[in-house]
Amino acid sequence: MKKTILAVTAALALVAGSAAASGGHWGYSGHGAPAHWGELDPAFEICGSGVNQSPIDLTGFIEAEMKPITFNYTGLATEILNNGHSIQANYAAGSTMTVAGKTFELKQFHFHSPSENTINGEFFPMEGHFVHADKDGNLAVIAVMYKIGDANGGMEKLWKQIPAKVGDKVALASQVKAEELIPEDKDYYRFNGSLTTPPCSEGVVWIVMKKPVTVSEAQVKQFTDVMGMPNNRPVQGTHARPILQ
Repeated sequence: MKKTILAVTAALALVAGSAAASGGHWGYSGHGAPAHWGELDPAFEICGSGVNQSPIDLTGFIEAEMKPITFNYTGLATEILNNGHSIQANYAAGSTMTVAGKTFELKQFHFHSPSENTINGEFFPMEGHFVHADKDGNLAVIAVMYKIGDANGGMEKLWKQIPAKVGDKVALASQVKAEELIPEDKDYYRFNGSLTTPPCSEGVVWIVMKKPVTVSEAQVKQFTDVMGMPNNRPVQGTHARPILQ
């Protein structure tokens, strides 16, 4: 139960507390870089020792009967924040998705550039993670890849209020819906993995949308300028995990 609570807390805040919530000052470069996460804090040990870690390179797919995801997104993003590791939008309660007979509520979404997961070895300019939790605290993440093309309307509204300073959080004046950032074609890959940030807790259901969504080069640049560095964890070993499609 303690591990489940830790995983949920970490995911819902994208471990925004990082150093404040624990002893480990983690990041994406220097002593706190991903290669050292497992050494920074006992709570992060699985970052170095786990065998079901995320992200991964999605390849060698196994054909499976993948039932459609049922989306019941009814709410809006309520606030946007800069936690120093990503730009995150928190979501109003009540929006759910159901996959493989289990229902999860959307809690927040955040972004990485370049992408964390790769597909057949290909990186994308940006990846969005839509973090969900069920009533027991189990986590499911919908990952969306973004490619350069037409500007994305939802992201345009988000970035109008993008907080440039770490720790800043503002209420969203624009009505931003998660579905504006997710492809209309809901075909997906699925695998079991972990959080991609400390404490790297495992047991997370990963749903990676097959179809990318377009964003403009300027939208990616605006994000990376605020971050000031790439914020993607390197690809981890698959260790014979099945990747279903």
